[in-house]
Amino acid sequence: MSLFLCPICGGKLEKGEKGYVCSAGHGFDLASEGYVHLLPANRKHSKLPGDDKNMVRARNRFLSGGYYEPLRDMLSALVLELAPEEPAILDSGCGEGWYTEGIYNALKNAGKTPCIAGIDISKEAVRLAAKRLNNAEFAVASAYHLPLADECADFILNCFSPLCVSEFLRLLKTDGCFIYVVPAPRHLWELKCAVYNSPYENERVRAEYEGFELIKTVTVDGNIALQDRQTISDLFTMTPYFWKTPKEGTARLEKLERLETEISFDIYIYRKIAEGA
Repeated sequence: MSLFLCPICGGKLEKGEKGYVCSAGHGFDLASEGYVHLLPANRKHSKLPGDDKNMVRARNRFLSGGYYEPLRDMLSALVLELAPEEPAILDSGCGEGWYTEGIYNALKNAGKTPCIAGIDISKEAVRLAAKRLNNAEFAVASAYHLPLADECADFILNCFSPLCVSEFLRLLKTDGCFIYVVPAPRHLWELKCAVYNSPYENERVRAEYEGFELIKTVTVDGNIALQDRQTISDLFTMTPYFWKTPKEGTARLEKLERLETEISFDIYIYRKIAEGA
């Protein structure tokens, strides 16, 4: 079963051996890695939108090293705690699929039957996600125009990605949840100290969204030790600091052969409330 809709007419897509097709005859080929492109040309703001190959590959190497395993384990546990037996899940801004894979495996190991889709606007990220997890479906698509049906999802994961609450409200079933992950105040503090003369803590998110109630907040803290320049560079490259850091800060970081830093993530779980409740 596919969770995706045709981005042209909004009809349900059926997945075949070589691609997807809707009842109106619009077809979308599967790439060799197994993903599909569902981002219409008029919704692209550049030739290759989203994170570029350099950032995507750096993040893929870093995450594959397991440094953020405490976060993935917690996300998997939270979904497992709340999921029905056959949950429909969207990973919105799925990146390389590392978190998607962890959640899928946790659900399968618990005897549940998940139907999981992931979208990202970065073609390179989706390509790697499809290679990582062939038991889910992945598409190049916009988080602001999600190609999925109304009230089709039990869960939506949003991990360090653009947040479009109106689309989440449309897609989620009543009592369905979205999980929102953001950096906590001290996340990567020592990395920031290495590149900035006057670092400051991240602001803590405290948000309410119409149509949702906040049912749980969890903070995941830890420390990681990076033992080589490549891993330090990969972490730096996958963060917004890569674009914002002055040259002198980047130069200081490039000289480091080892870095120990805090990691800290805030996880917010919002439940869609019944209309009129």
